[in-house]
Amino acid sequence: MDFFKVIQTIEGVQHPAIATSLLNLGMLEDVDFEDNKVKATFVWPFDNIPIKDQLINSVKLPLKNLGLELEYNERVMNEDEKARFLELEKKYWRGGSAACGA
Repeated sequence: MDFFKVIQTIEGVQHPAIATSLLNLGMLEDVDFEDNKVKATFVWPFDNIPIKDQLINSVKLPLKNLGLELEYNERVMNEDEKARFLELEKKYWRGGSAACGA
């Protein structure tokens, strides 16, 4: 498995209510790949995101299908990151009740 395939797989994971990838939204960073482990940091726009587990699993499952394990850390976005996220959320919003920003 090469790093390009890992990144390509992760780039295919979109937010359920925002029509763009978690990577583009700034919700995943520090992606690293070694042996059969992918390490990454989930970056949340707010504390207590109701769909946090869903988002983590949306990355974990396609990696598992490649025979890879996901290890992750979590943190909350700073104000600049959050402003960019909210701008992209507005631009790519597809609707539904899974909004992170309100």
